[in-house]
Amino acid sequence: MDAVRAINGESAPHVTVVLADDHLVVRAGMRLLLSQDPAFDIVAESATLPDTLRAVEQHHPSVLVLDLNLAGQSSLGSIPELQAASPRTRILVLTMQEDPAFAREAMRNGAAGYLLKEAAAEELLGATRQVAAGASYVQPSLGARLAVAALDTPGAAADGALTVREGEVLSLLVLGHTNQEIADRLHVSVRTVETHRARIRNKLGAESKADLITAARERGMLA
Repeated sequence: MDAVRAINGESAPHVTVVLADDHLVVRAGMRLLLSQDPAFDIVAESATLPDTLRAVEQHHPSVLVLDLNLAGQSSLGSIPELQAASPRTRILVLTMQEDPAFAREAMRNGAAGYLLKEAAAEELLGATRQVAAGASYVQPSLGARLAVAALDTPGAAADGALTVREGEVLSLLVLGHTNQEIADRLHVSVRTVETHRARIRNKLGAESKADLITAARERGMLA
């Protein structure tokens, strides 16, 4: 099988996707999951960084789903080059690297989203939809760790420190989830979510969603 494989479908969905992973089985799994949504058209697959760059230059996909390790080569530092090759392409990192430092660096380099391979199938679909729509996405559990890690750095205000749960709620809030959706995802009551929101607003001095987004970005949770 070629490292880059064009896939010609009978229809032309409005979200084109390139899958970059050096494991054939992983690519097959991603292709199977994304094909559940008729809005997605998998236009190419790649297993190396050079082939990924060629695929992006050739297809200018809406979304590039990118592993951080391709054939033994880190793709983290290549995100700006991939972005420059196709500025309208949104890059969703899908990786086993759960260290918040990798997520922070990927987002700073230009990635639109960061998702762990352990995520549920529905989360991959949702994350791909969100980045394709122009939003940022960080897996909520990792977003919480990013917030906590940022607050552990020198100069972080102690009175603004978020708990892990508050970090999860903040991450979901800035991604556009309602109180009910957050409650469902975290398996808590809506009242509990409202309490967390109030505490987050008080700690961060955030009165609006724009304030929350700014606070999340400052904590490395968004690009």
